[in-house]
Amino acid sequence: MMPTDTLVFTESEPTSEGRIYVFVDPRKTFQTFLGIGGSLTDASAETFVKLPEAQQQELLEAYYDIEDGIGYTLARTNINSCDFSSGSYTYVDEGDGELSSFSIAHDLEFKIPLIRQAMAASGNALKLFASPWSPPAFMKDNNDMLHGGKLLPEYAHSWALYYTKFIKSYREEGVPVWGITIQNEPMATQIWESCIYQAEDERDFLKDHLGPVMVEEGLGDVNIIVWDHNRDLIVQRAQAIFDDPDAAQYAWGIGFHWYEDWSGGAQMYDNVALVNRLYPDKHILFTEGTPASFDSTGYDRWDLGEEYGRSMIHDFNSGAEGWTDWNILLDEQGGPNHVGNFCMAPIHADTRTGELIYTNSYYYIGHFSKFIRPGATRILASPSRSMLLSTAFMNEDGKVVVVVMNPTPNSGQYYLTVGSSAVEVNSLPHSIQTVVF
Repeated sequence: MMPTDTLVFTESEPTSEGRIYVFVDPRKTFQTFLGIGGSLTDASAETFVKLPEAQQQELLEAYYDIEDGIGYTLARTNINSCDFSSGSYTYVDEGDGELSSFSIAHDLEFKIPLIRQAMAASGNALKLFASPWSPPAFMKDNNDMLHGGKLLPEYAHSWALYYTKFIKSYREEGVPVWGITIQNEPMATQIWESCIYQAEDERDFLKDHLGPVMVEEGLGDVNIIVWDHNRDLIVQRAQAIFDDPDAAQYAWGIGFHWYEDWSGGAQMYDNVALVNRLYPDKHILFTEGTPASFDSTGYDRWDLGEEYGRSMIHDFNSGAEGWTDWNILLDEQGGPNHVGNFCMAPIHADTRTGELIYTNSYYYIGHFSKFIRPGATRILASPSRSMLLSTAFMNEDGKVVVVVMNPTPNSGQYYLTVGSSAVEVNSLPHSIQTVVF
């Protein structure tokens, strides 16, 4: 990803209705930027290990190197199995409520080695958070890791202790865990690993069990993220937890996904912005999104990247501090996946040939992650026409980064205007640009 042009600011002319502008004001500041990254799942790790060593190094550099890659600094992984695992598993023997058999031996084969390499490739800048898709079957009222079900009250303390054993075990293997979410998609009954928490269930589990247990076990420094589901119900979930001071004291912030538009409706960015306005002391993090079911003929689809660009711009402008993609790597079938829920990733590997296949999603994400660095501050960016979407940040070194996306079939000129200075930029149809000054 190399610079394509060098432009020069000049004294701006009086504003005209006939021109298109992107107004930028570094004096108007908003949230601090945490980072961008992707998920290091079993599927990614199992695919990674099948690659030749040269392609393994290429992938690590592509994602985590700031000079020759796109500089990822966030990562997510799964506690117990998820749909993107080759099969269901837990870290304890069935029925072991005392957790005496707890072991992460499963993760030591593929997943932890990949996480270690990703951390090293990032210069140890990677913040890792972990999410459970389901407690062990014996802890649930349906006695099944799959198909929803709920946590049995008698296992609430044991399940809370389970998170701490996971975190400590990972730390012992040289993998620090920066944060956890309480439950992946707590309102979704899935054919894969899932568990239902109504808002009051999650609130009470946090304040009565998980929060106190994390503190008692010396893990009060690990950030707890609530919700971890779609934008549609994020306001209700935030109110239920953050309005209760006994629960809110343990919550670093709230995470969200983008799958609420399944019925063909619009993505509900305004709900994220509302949570930001209602609870400015809480952090907001995008924790998962993937744009499409797997289609080997769709690697070149331009709308894959545009879905990322659209969401990232709106989410950052709504107050999100970071953004985490789903699997960093999948195979030529969009897996492995033990329930057939195959999907797309920014990079796929053909494990038959060792070839890495880059979709344009990778490059769209890179327009943000490579140039906006942790510690940056979001600043005002305002387009004058709806054909353009934009967000802007100022890095700690004083450099301003403005991302401008044109998702329309129309080209045109716009004036990037900062105070009394402006620079004219050409916007191509269906394009994304990053301007750094």
